Amino acid sequence: MNKLGRALLATTALGAATIAYAAGIERRHWTLRTATVPVLSPGAKPIRVLHISDLHMTPNQVSKQRWVAALADLNPDLVVNTGDNLAHKDAVPAVLRALGPLLDRPGVFVFGSNDYYAPKPKNPVRYLLPSSKTKRIHGVTLPWRDLRAGMVERGWEDLTHVRRTLTVNGQTIFCAGLDDPHLKRDRYADIAGTPDPDAVLRLGVTHSPEPRVLDPFAADGYDFVMAGHTHGGQLRVPFYGALVTNCELDRGRARGVSRWGSHMWMNVSAGMGTSPYAPVRFCCPPEASLLTLVPRPVTPGQGRNEGARFGAGADMM
Repeated sequence: MNKLGRALLATTALGAATIAYAAGIERRHWTLRTATVPVLSPGAKPIRVLHISDLHMTPNQVSKQRWVAALADLNPDLVVNTGDNLAHKDAVPAVLRALGPLLDRPGVFVFGSNDYYAPKPKNPVRYLLPSSKTKRIHGVTLPWRDLRAGMVERGWEDLTHVRRTLTVNGQTIFCAGLDDPHLKRDRYADIAGTPDPDAVLRLGVTHSPEPRVLDPFAADGYDFVMAGHTHGGQLRVPFYGALVTNCELDRGRARGVSRWGSHMWMNVSAGMGTSPYAPVRFCCPPEASLLTLVPRPVTPGQGRNEGARFGAGADMM
């Protein structure tokens, strides 16, 4: 065999090994990402928030269900679910089993496209195209109303186009949420306006972190926005990062904590799952995020939204 043949054989073997790892190992390597974020009002007590997103659950994903249920042992003060829980018409019981112990905690949620519609097979090349260049392909309608009922009956708040005030750890949190911007179902006008200035945290929740919704959250004075949808890129290249974000957000913020504008922070979860038709992750393990929210540092002359850049842009594990 000549050098070219050996090189082609080695490349093929490496590609096969990479696919086997991405499909068989990493996509089940459940990971807890932690970060400390300075977004609370001065003098507030820390608040521990568990961020869950993009479960893309099918009924037979037992290990995922067990791992998510065990997150209740972290004793979060608040759980935030940013959508895409379903990937199968019969997955509602599996999602509620996974979330079961967490539903006893204060929680809020919004839905994503894969709560409303089942995934369908797509050309893998579409994944690498800009989001604006791809046509939406929807499967059958999923039983999202049943999932919503299961969450609401246990006490979680549906933040879809509403503003709510919660008491968490003895402190007031003001929350507002949007329907999925990826499907262009968002109506920011329904929640527009200045959030409660007396709350220790002003929290925005959305599935897809589209800049067109992040900008008004920041302009209205929200401290923190939580989102999912990107899967962290799902396929990441070492020293380069995410190949795509599947939305208009830049690649550098595809997962983790970063700043948006002069005062607002956000966390984009890389999520727990994948489409059943693209069951691979590379350099981007499935994750939940445990975020410790602490008071923002304030120095004389600073307003309430001006704080030090603590860990800005960090890709924290």
